[in-house]
Amino acid sequence: MYESFYLRAVSPSEPVGAWIRYTVHRRAGAQPRGSLWCTVFDANRGRPFQQKLTSRELGVPPGGWISIADATLTPGEAQGECGGASWSLRWQTSEPELRHLPREWMYRARLPRTKLTSPAPAARFEGRIVVPTLADSPGQPRAHPSADPSPLPSARTLELDGWRGMVGHNWGSEHAERWIWLHGVGFAEDPQAWLDVAIGRVRVGRWTTPWVANGALSLGGRRIALGGLGRRGVLVAETPERCRVSLPGAEGATVDIHVQTPPDALAGWRYADPDGGEHDVSNCSIAALTLTVRRPGAAPAQTLHTAHGAAYELGMREHDHGVPIAPFPDG
Repeated sequence: MYESFYLRAVSPSEPVGAWIRYTVHRRAGAQPRGSLWCTVFDANRGRPFQQKLTSRELGVPPGGWISIADATLTPGEAQGECGGASWSLRWQTSEPELRHLPREWMYRARLPRTKLTSPAPAARFEGRIVVPTLADSPGQPRAHPSADPSPLPSARTLELDGWRGMVGHNWGSEHAERWIWLHGVGFAEDPQAWLDVAIGRVRVGRWTTPWVANGALSLGGRRIALGGLGRRGVLVAETPERCRVSLPGAEGATVDIHVQTPPDALAGWRYADPDGGEHDVSNCSIAALTLTVRRPGAAPAQTLHTAHGAAYELGMREHDHGVPIAPFPDG
């Protein structure tokens, strides 16, 4: 099995963001292990900062969700330290939880093998993140800290004051064969709007299903359910750097999405599968996203754009994608 709690936060004024994960992984017959993953993006400073810590010290804090080593995640707070990076964050939301799967029985059944929810599909963050840095000059690429045994000369502190983002949760016994996760906030045309959708292809025996989407778009304070089991019309064209997606929505709506990542802003990770396989994963949490919503009887179409408020993750089997993979094993 695997289980993951994760959060993302992005600056409202510049292309700087963070993606932090607390995960548990257990292979058949083995003891579970927990990992902390810390990624900080800055489009003006080259490649993202990435670090990871793995520990057998696992627990559930009082009133919370997960603890790994000395790091904790609870409803409203995230604390942790990983490879010289540290974070102390508070978050709040007025949004109810988003349950991506369309039926409650699907969360109890064996299938689908991946379950996901967003306890806070849109949240505001306060606090700070401190990361060691090898280079402070804009545009200069930085190596993964573990690749250089010399002491890190300086640190950078990010003060989060009203940063937008989300908190998510997924778990299961098997990753999708291929997946996309999209999240968007900070839309110029509707600052309260948000997008949260997972799209996947699942292997069944020798076959791989077409793309299936589950999620929602919140627009004008009203949620539009996107995708759903058996709903036709999901179209996807993707590379690690960009994607175009067309999704069917409730009441005949259609949402067309275009995502573009900044140069050198992709974080590459390796995810272990519980069955012994693995996926390469690219993530950019400061991507640009444009979406267009078309609804029957509503004219004209509505277009929203966020310059750097989107997260785009692609999980894939191939290894020739050109995204540098961080040198941390998983599983």
